[in-house]
Amino acid sequence: MEEMSERLANDRMQFAVLIDADNVSSQYAGTIFEELEKYGLSSYRRIYGNWARANGWSERVLLEHSIMPVQQFSYTTGKNATDMAMAIDAMDILYKNKVQGFCLVTSDSDFTRLAMRLREENMFVLGMGESKTPLAMTRACNRFIHLNLVGEQGRAPEENNSQSGEEQNVTPIQEIRKAVVALVNENGGNKVDLSRIGSRLSDKFSDFDVRNYGYTKLSTLIDQELPDFCMKKGASQYYVERRQTMSKEELEQEICAIIRKNGGRIENLSILNDGLHKKYKQLDFKQFGYSRISSFLRSLKSVNIHENQVSLKDME
Repeated sequence: MEEMSERLANDRMQFAVLIDADNVSSQYAGTIFEELEKYGLSSYRRIYGNWARANGWSERVLLEHSIMPVQQFSYTTGKNATDMAMAIDAMDILYKNKVQGFCLVTSDSDFTRLAMRLREENMFVLGMGESKTPLAMTRACNRFIHLNLVGEQGRAPEENNSQSGEEQNVTPIQEIRKAVVALVNENGGNKVDLSRIGSRLSDKFSDFDVRNYGYTKLSTLIDQELPDFCMKKGASQYYVERRQTMSKEELEQEICAIIRKNGGRIENLSILNDGLHKKYKQLDFKQFGYSRISSFLRSLKSVNIHENQVSLKDME
């Protein structure tokens, strides 16, 4: 049994967990190691700070989670000695070749260069911090977890996304929608496996986690936050497809109505395009198989298109 446990442990990624006590609250101690368990084991557990200050990381908390404190005096006013100590230890651990990854627990953007340097050495860098962490730091990590959001799953989505007075740097829903649109378009506008969408979002956005938006499932996030997409259940898995808000025939009728209001002719396609998107904000001609409005218009029997002009055939 002991041999089996040792073999299983060896198969999991070994991490060095380095915590910046000056920039992360002790209330997240439990969450840090719960999240880390999903990625691997912690060979090193160190926390850096000046213990002469009341920073919340008490002896009880450190003993409970087996974290080794590293005392770092503030030698000079205005200089962060903790940052330097963490960086030096990280490089020492790196060259011992005993870990495959680093877990940098901080909300400080000063560690951005360290994260980038560790990735240059093929280390997996898992970042953890509050959602106020600057995007430069979250993007420098392979994965980044917003501790204050993943630990608040009992709250409603709108409460999770609007904490009073605290800056939020999570990836905007609009960016997520663009990534989903791009993947569906790559697939010819056809339905896409939900797991494939999850993989794309995780690859594209280092901090992507449905819990950041108050949800526990990707399917629920898509259903609630992306109104132009819908979920479909297959034999053994879920798919995402574009919601058809109107048929091609209905859109053709709308286009004809707009052209007719303009005297049967519109001199610039951009005028028509802007009018349609103003009324139908989720309109995307790619859902009908066309990349541009001009290509779509050429497929219609009721209009003529010449260069940048469009007119109704029955009014010519």
